Amino acid sequence: MASKLHVERIRQIRGLRLLYAGALVTILLLVISQLLVAPHEYYVSLLSPANISMMFVTVNNATLSKEPPLDDADILHSEVTNPESGRDQEAFQGKGEGQSYGFYNNSQEGQTGALLEDEKKLPGHFTSDSKLGSNEIVSTGEFETTENHSLWNSVEAGFDLKEKVKEPKASTTESYLAFIPDSVTTSMPLPATNMTSLNDNQKDLNVQSINKVEDLLQNGSVSPDNSLALAATSIWRKSKRKPTSISDMNTLLHQSLTSATLLRSQILSARDKELQNARFEIERAPIIRNAPYAYSSLFRNYSMFMRSYELMERLLRVYIYKEGQKPIFHQPYLRGIYASEGWFLKLMEGNRKFVVRDPKKAHLFYLPFSTLKLREMLHQQNFTSQKDLENLLNSYIHSIAKKYVFWNRTGGADHFLVACHDWAPRLTRSSMGSCLRALCNCNIARGFEIGKDVSLPVTYIRSAENPGKYTGGNDPLQRPILAFFAGGMHGYLRPILLQNWSNKEPDMKIFGPMSRDSEGKARYREFMKSSKYCICARGYEVHTPRVIESIYYECVPVIISDDYVPPFFEILNWESFAVFVLEADVPNLRNILLSIPEKRYMEMQNRLKLVQQHFVWHKIPVKFDLFHMILHSIWYNRVFRVKSR
Repeated sequence: MASKLHVERIRQIRGLRLLYAGALVTILLLVISQLLVAPHEYYVSLLSPANISMMFVTVNNATLSKEPPLDDADILHSEVTNPESGRDQEAFQGKGEGQSYGFYNNSQEGQTGALLEDEKKLPGHFTSDSKLGSNEIVSTGEFETTENHSLWNSVEAGFDLKEKVKEPKASTTESYLAFIPDSVTTSMPLPATNMTSLNDNQKDLNVQSINKVEDLLQNGSVSPDNSLALAATSIWRKSKRKPTSISDMNTLLHQSLTSATLLRSQILSARDKELQNARFEIERAPIIRNAPYAYSSLFRNYSMFMRSYELMERLLRVYIYKEGQKPIFHQPYLRGIYASEGWFLKLMEGNRKFVVRDPKKAHLFYLPFSTLKLREMLHQQNFTSQKDLENLLNSYIHSIAKKYVFWNRTGGADHFLVACHDWAPRLTRSSMGSCLRALCNCNIARGFEIGKDVSLPVTYIRSAENPGKYTGGNDPLQRPILAFFAGGMHGYLRPILLQNWSNKEPDMKIFGPMSRDSEGKARYREFMKSSKYCICARGYEVHTPRVIESIYYECVPVIISDDYVPPFFEILNWESFAVFVLEADVPNLRNILLSIPEKRYMEMQNRLKLVQQHFVWHKIPVKFDLFHMILHSIWYNRVFRVKSR
């Protein structure tokens, strides 16, 4: 009997050994097959934050350095030098800049801090010196070790209001923020996160991963001919979620006005109670019945706008922080495509009607810095990465939070900034995400919050002495051109526009970049004045100065930029004077425009003449001009963030 049990026991042991051996062989085969399919030296891997799926960007002829292989932190940082890039062309003419892009992997959910620590130890740059054709993959390069070259500059995985700030490098920030303490613990705003639905956020994790890829591509000096950029953009486009339509944005705006607000659980200050009373009066504004229909139709609710504007003029008081050193703080730049932030800074600091010296009397607090000047500091005075620029803003916020009680009182909800550079959303989302942010780069798919943030118009100012110099256009009957576009091939959409419509129809004048001499500029203006519709196609980012240029020249803007929130969206009824076309509908563009009835076109064109006054700068501000409209939208959004009575 014992012998039989012994034999049976031996059989069981042998069976288990065979099972284990089979499992090991299977695992080894799987590992070998993965290595054959995706060898380390030929692929750059990229995981979504939720570890849901794997995507690959093929890299040919890439030579890796002799650094030890990476383990779990699958992060690759790259830097591309391309002096022929069109990025920041208006603001930095003649400068060839090395920008950065990269691929990130949140390898373990909830361990972002550790991941960022590992990031500092990784190889830092991939330098490309060659010009690639559209049929090439990527040029040969070598990885060079650098220190702390971080492009993912903010931790967005926490909800604690307390944040420990490390001392910034003295050589980097000392001349700008001499008052910053060595180490400060203070109240900080939450990251700019839409908390309406955690389930919705979970569904969009893959989209957020793709958006990071687009962020990195668009924030670097990568030319349209660089096929690595095109390959990554192709991945982004294929994985992009359904765009937010103008009607969807209308719904989001309505929800923001009726949903729970930031201050519902807080004790209101005397100033906030004034805002609460203002909201009560605006919501119950008497109907204005004698307003001209053409003008009143420009607005979502003309009566509410007029009442709000009157209350702003009567009540609003703004305190401007004096902290911060030039050129980043208190130094406006008044020309180029980023001029909106400079003009507002200049006019706000010179204003006596709204600005107060006593911060206790203020309803709003202005953070007076220039993202254009901040961007210019990159690669100067030890500012080696976007992280350094973010650190400067973080230190600035911590310093005013320590010196004043006002930031901590609301977590920054009554503070505002006006920023027009492409990088502004990224540079401000960590330290200033709770603020009212007036941004030119207002992409609802990448953090712009309707009902809190303000869409800032991109105004291309050619003359600081006469900012409204070029306005007006031909009579509607003297506009023989159906549609016009001219511009650089920035981003993925414009090449598609030219491919479909360049030299295809005589009434569709779709060109690439025009000459920048005086003759070319005059020709550009004449095309806009002679066209019924002006195509406002997105470039690297969603915003473009062509929207406001179209209004100046009374050419109905055709906005082709998915997820773009147009200026003063909370106030203006954009569909009454502009046309919105989805990017996917570019091949059908002409049919869409021809389907618009002539009467409808005439109404829109006439309204452009009426809305034009709201988009013009004046050296001395006048009622309802661009300065006042920006300030009003900031005021309006703040009023409706306070709980109703």
